[in-house]
Amino acid sequence: MSDTTPLPDDIDALKAMLAEARALLAERDLVIEQLKAQIDKLRRMQFGRKSEQLDRQITQLETELEDLSAARGVADMRRAHARANASTATAEAAPKEALPSHLSREDHVLEPQPECPDCGQPMRALGEDVSEQLARVAAAFKVIRTIRRKMVCPCCHKITQPLMPGLPIERSIAHPSLLADILVSKFADHQPLYRQAQIAARDGVNLDPASSGRWVGQCEALCEPLTDALRRYTMAAFKLHADDTPIPVLAPGNKKTKTGRLWVYVRDDRRSGSTEPASVWFAYSPNRQGIHPQTHLAGFEGILQADAFAGFNELFADGTVREAACWDHARRKLYDVHVRTPSQTTKEVLDMIGELYGIEASIRGSPANERLRVRQEKSKPLLATIETWMQTTLAKLSKKSETAKAINYSLNQWNALTLYCEDGRVEISNVLAENALRCVALGRKNFMFAGSDSGGERAAAMYSLIGSCKLNDIDPRAYLTHVLAHIADHKVNRIDELLPWNVADRLHKSPDPPIGAT
Repeated sequence: MSDTTPLPDDIDALKAMLAEARALLAERDLVIEQLKAQIDKLRRMQFGRKSEQLDRQITQLETELEDLSAARGVADMRRAHARANASTATAEAAPKEALPSHLSREDHVLEPQPECPDCGQPMRALGEDVSEQLARVAAAFKVIRTIRRKMVCPCCHKITQPLMPGLPIERSIAHPSLLADILVSKFADHQPLYRQAQIAARDGVNLDPASSGRWVGQCEALCEPLTDALRRYTMAAFKLHADDTPIPVLAPGNKKTKTGRLWVYVRDDRRSGSTEPASVWFAYSPNRQGIHPQTHLAGFEGILQADAFAGFNELFADGTVREAACWDHARRKLYDVHVRTPSQTTKEVLDMIGELYGIEASIRGSPANERLRVRQEKSKPLLATIETWMQTTLAKLSKKSETAKAINYSLNQWNALTLYCEDGRVEISNVLAENALRCVALGRKNFMFAGSDSGGERAAAMYSLIGSCKLNDIDPRAYLTHVLAHIADHKVNRIDELLPWNVADRLHKSPDPPIGAT
């Protein structure tokens, strides 16, 4: 049915058109749900070397989803028009969505005429119908003035005046709320400073990118004790998830880019029932040499969950750090072989690995001892079956075959892959670290490259603070506004008080007043 087809006057014909439209919409809704599922699956996949390719796939699917959803909207409008013209057709109530209760309400009251339009008598109140729509009020710039009044004693002529509250950047026009917005827009929403300047210009505000860049550097320096505290908290964990990803960096002088690295370390034991706050700490390095993670993890003792990067091996040498490998990586190598040359054999092993993940899903959030019991009972025998399959299959293959390489990847780190069955706090995969790197993949797509090594270090610091907010369901803009309003006057030996989870309750109760307010 074309969008330009005129509506017939005949009610039966209109009903037929409605029936046809319902069938088309049902088919379209099915495609939309399939696309959503496919997008969700891609988002759960690795954000490493193939992240740009995955981003393109997701973008294509999201574009297709937008087009289908827009077409769905057109069809809905046509159905509403058809119902309005079919006087005997049964009206269908539009589905109601619950709007967040914490949002402020603005009432627009529509009053009927006070007299009856038929007889002219005064009307009496009967009740009211209320409908709600979600509105978006554009973010507004405003100037906050701090006025310090002076008093003088008429007797001794002593003059008193309140001290100027501490500012994050002295003699700057930037309020903490503006600085927080710039940081979140750049490092959480991936808006480069020049784009932020273009957006501000629409409101008649000159937000010079050079000034904004200077403010970003000043904020990073101001928050350095806080990011150090975040690093100490993260590294104090019994188990860490680690990963790294490339980041193009503009090399000085020749306007070409080199490849730096962003390393991520995640402390998060909530899947094993822990109530300790989760955190993430990023570090930048100009290359991928093993000395960098070895330096980052100096003094760490416990379990390190990571991929098979050789740069971590030095950490495992004396046994103070134990290696836990990632089944996502192992499975992915077998899956890639199966996609190229599908066989019943590879399907069988992939199904068994899938059962391992099913067991994990059933115990996610349970206490560590319960997870360990279930793994010993169910996962360990299944792992023994998978190991036997791998060894038997490997004996039949050429050493140079892709299947043999995929199997050897798992067998060469079998102890690390099965360590999670010895400790209920360990995870089956390193997905927590991969998830933490998503912000880098998205930022890399928008920024193209970091401006320098120091720019990479600034990004690491801001990703750490914003990422830890996200892990604890804290609004990073509200958090950074609070931090920047207080950190200049905060005692450095009490800096832990400004970690995200330690100010969460304060953020939820009431926003910070403007600097200088009483």
